[in-house]
Amino acid sequence: MAAVHRHPEASNLVYLALYALQHRGQESAGIAAGNGSRIRRRVGMGHVADVFTPERLDELSGAHAIGHVRYGTAGVSTLENAQPLRMTHRRGPVALAHNGNLVNALSLRERLVEEGSIFRTSSDTEVILHLVARSRQSTLEDALAEALNQVSGAYSLVVADEARVIAVRDPHGFRPLSLGRLPGGMPVVASESCAFDLIDAVFERDLAPGEMLVLGPGEEERSFFPFAPADPSPCIFEYVYFSRPDSYVFGRPVGEVRRALGIELAREHSVEADLVVPVPDSGVPAAIGFAREAEIPFDFGLVRNHYVGRTFIEPAQSIRHFGVKIKLNPVRSLIAGRRVVLVDDSLVRGTTMNKIVNMVRQAGAKEVHVRISCPPTISPCYYGVDTPSRDELRAASSSVDELRNYIGADSLAYQSLDGMYRAVGTEHGEFCVACYTEDYPVPISDGAELRKRMRLIDESLEDISERSLSREERDG
Repeated sequence: MAAVHRHPEASNLVYLALYALQHRGQESAGIAAGNGSRIRRRVGMGHVADVFTPERLDELSGAHAIGHVRYGTAGVSTLENAQPLRMTHRRGPVALAHNGNLVNALSLRERLVEEGSIFRTSSDTEVILHLVARSRQSTLEDALAEALNQVSGAYSLVVADEARVIAVRDPHGFRPLSLGRLPGGMPVVASESCAFDLIDAVFERDLAPGEMLVLGPGEEERSFFPFAPADPSPCIFEYVYFSRPDSYVFGRPVGEVRRALGIELAREHSVEADLVVPVPDSGVPAAIGFAREAEIPFDFGLVRNHYVGRTFIEPAQSIRHFGVKIKLNPVRSLIAGRRVVLVDDSLVRGTTMNKIVNMVRQAGAKEVHVRISCPPTISPCYYGVDTPSRDELRAASSSVDELRNYIGADSLAYQSLDGMYRAVGTEHGEFCVACYTEDYPVPISDGAELRKRMRLIDESLEDISERSLSREERDG
């Protein structure tokens, strides 16, 4: 997500910010811009550069804009679910972009439908807009605060009407949200600080958990905390995988944390070997840290094809491990005859690692040792990371030795939770680590809410799938 306020080229700057944030979602992209009297919105499926042409950006005139790249976790990939979402209510038009998941979205949706609300998407984000529309508060920020006090779960939001931009972070601070300044002091907001670098903005600070920052009208800026305090629970997976390594997230450089994860992993689970090889690109920083601490040579023994797309054929039996081979290729001259340590950030289902281990063995490796820079993933995430169900998480039902046997490695070891905390530089309890512990900061009874939500999504999309947005919806 990104937002720009008080700049004549707000939409262009949001476009560039989204370009830098493309790693956070590739399903769809959208921008909504306000010009003082209306909000125009453009959304499309695919990457930012595919959705927005110069002509489409020219249509989004105005001094403030918000944007979003979608990574679907609640609601499937359709144009209807592309964000920012837009609605017109008694206070006028409002657009909203959301990062995170609401764990009580289904019960709120059912109540709103019973009371007459009509939903046009299967996204939990639309629940927030309906709650805002029903509020009797006189200002958008007060209506938004009232709405958000009814939801539970994870949300970082950017919201816009004709005159202002509002940025909000939930009281637990699950998902990141940062404030920066353009030359001249004009404010920008983004999910990660790497978006600021591309538009020559300077990182100022993270929004605090529970903070609402109101930008506008005009040069007015106000910050307040309209929610009951909660224990901070920023998502540790932002450090492990989700954020870009050149970003500052939750107060620390992401790349530095990932290298520290590798250092701690080596201290806990070093092994006699000849070469440390990262699984690109996710395992590179941790592998660098592991190699330095273990004093084992590091090299790129697996080469990633960065230009891979979908092929129109996929041989069934003629090419073994085709899906992985099209993305990765071993460097035989580095691997053959050597004891190799493969380092990655996570092992979820184990099927991809099994194919990588076999590929490295076929390239001539004498031994293959797998090291994972985070603890075993045993629980699904309900706060905005699209992890599989518990039944699909192999570490939830298998021992480390069973997993080692499944992936075909000579040894397998995970980072401990204590090692992860040391790498992040925090005490226990300051981060959400539910995916490793099943200890959910916002209670999840048994996952039934998510399963019910997905059934609702499927039913909803029977009615709205394959339908494009009308010109009225697109133009606002």
